Amino acid sequence: MSNAFRPRPSAGRRRPAPVRASLPREVVHELRAVARAGSADRAIARLERAVELLERGDARGAASEAAKAKALAPRSSAVREALGLALYGQGRWREALSEMQAYRRLSGRYDQNHIIADCHRALGHPERAVPLAEEALAARGVPLAAKAEAVVVAASALADMGRYEQALGLLRRVRTREDVAGPEVLRIWYVTGSVLARAGRPQEAAREFRKILRHDPAAFDTAERLAQLA
Repeated sequence: MSNAFRPRPSAGRRRPAPVRASLPREVVHELRAVARAGSADRAIARLERAVELLERGDARGAASEAAKAKALAPRSSAVREALGLALYGQGRWREALSEMQAYRRLSGRYDQNHIIADCHRALGHPERAVPLAEEALAARGVPLAAKAEAVVVAASALADMGRYEQALGLLRRVRTREDVAGPEVLRIWYVTGSVLARAGRPQEAAREFRKILRHDPAAFDTAERLAQLA
């Protein structure tokens, strides 16, 4: 889920009203600015519930609540993002794509480009993933995890088209160090290993998988993949 939905701790002693407890201040301000007249509080409550359900893994319930919030505040980027994520969680690619494109248009942000790219890939347009990854890499303010995920999706799309060298070149754009490995780095290494294996380069693929196991022996299905290459 986007960091836009994560609340920030209050500096004072007074706590915000329960209806806005799980939403950060900027999201509440946006909803109050763009919601239909007299609908802001209801839109806030619906979005709050949608976010809670998303965090519980209930994409269907989240989509229902977010759709109700959209009816009250259709020009809210936060609402469109939540609805897009919920639809994506259900595999409703075309609808998710529409909502995520609306989120990007309304917010001017590129931190969900990986979701947009994956929707295009699922809909049979893998070539559209690459410009979205390039856009995420070039944009300011996009977290490393979102940049890495956009690259992962685009590289996988390129591999689907048999363009292995281009996929590997894109993956190398995310700089990594073998002694430092957060979750996004492990993902980059895993997809690099997968692309190398598909390209018929098993020794290089095994090296990538071994890097992962040194940091997290239980990550993904890396141990099984490595055993298959042995």
